[in-house]
Amino acid sequence: MRLKTLLLSLFLLLTLPACQNQDQAAQAPPPPDIPVVVLEGQDVPLFLEFVGQVYGLKDIAIRARVEGFLEGVHFEEGSQVEEGQLLYTLESQPFEEAVANRMSQVAEAQTMLAKASSDLGRIKPLAELKAVSQSDLDGAVAQFEAAQASLEAAEANLRASRIQLGYTKIYSPINGIIGKTKAKVGDFVGREPNPVILNVVSQTDTVLVEFFITENQYLEAARRYLKEQSKGGVKDKDPAALELILADGSLYPHQGQVDFIDREVDPTTGAILVQASFPNPENLLRPGQFAKVKIRAETVKDGILVPQRCVTELQGRYSVFVVEAGNTVKQRPVELGPAIGSAWLVTKGLAADEQVVYEGLQLVRDGSVVNPVVQDLSLKTPEEK
Repeated sequence: MRLKTLLLSLFLLLTLPACQNQDQAAQAPPPPDIPVVVLEGQDVPLFLEFVGQVYGLKDIAIRARVEGFLEGVHFEEGSQVEEGQLLYTLESQPFEEAVANRMSQVAEAQTMLAKASSDLGRIKPLAELKAVSQSDLDGAVAQFEAAQASLEAAEANLRASRIQLGYTKIYSPINGIIGKTKAKVGDFVGREPNPVILNVVSQTDTVLVEFFITENQYLEAARRYLKEQSKGGVKDKDPAALELILADGSLYPHQGQVDFIDREVDPTTGAILVQASFPNPENLLRPGQFAKVKIRAETVKDGILVPQRCVTELQGRYSVFVVEAGNTVKQRPVELGPAIGSAWLVTKGLAADEQVVYEGLQLVRDGSVVNPVVQDLSLKTPEEK
């Protein structure tokens, strides 16, 4: 009896592990569903951004060209003004007095000329008859010519006085937006330290944006342009399209183009000035604004974009989890270029049509088996969206 019990216990000990193994095999979970993205090769444009400042197409200072007290301001500050519109008037009495004085001098010179002309007309026939001496004729001619010169000088002085009188009325030289006046009625203007520049009128239907690029960026852009030109890719007068990012982060709806690059590199900063023009039909842009100028630097052919959330970083090294043959996960180091929207441009380590783990990075490890679930993210470059 005891022998039978011992044999039964031994049988149970031998069969129990096998049953447990079978149960565990039967209860093993399936590979987890892991979202992945399938990489695509595409042309990826790379852009450079520069901080620029906005200027009017014309920013013309309104100056007081004569000294005097300001008598009138004939515009609304910050409004649109038209060419020839009266803006300021200065006291005119001193200049009117000068004009009247010059007019009297002209009248006196005219009288003197009339007398000299009459004397010459009387003496000249007498001189032909030898009734007067040659010296008398020469004196009459000299007096006549002197009277002519005096009249011309008096008339020139009169014109100058009238010009000075005209400076007491200041008109807008262009159509544009006028700013805040720097002088009020009653201020003495036209002499330092009193206001000489009274205001500024800006033409803003087209605006200029000035920004600086480094010497290295200039050399790189110039070499690339010459290379494309030699291949027939661009013409001498092909404009480079620019975009403008405003202070609130919005993209300005109108594209601009480079007008000129300055003749020299600033030796103190190592930068060169670039000026671009942008249409401004809605008058959204105003002089003095700051904005980012966005320009295409190059286009990467068949570039690989990977979502930033797929990339892990450890001590300055980047890697992703790639689903390889047999749905096995492999951690792979990658080298990254610039950020393109919410993605990274991969310069080394990945190829088109590979599957990269998108979510659940904490659930996978090197060598694990997963069930990849493809996500349609439609990674596109900013131009393609």
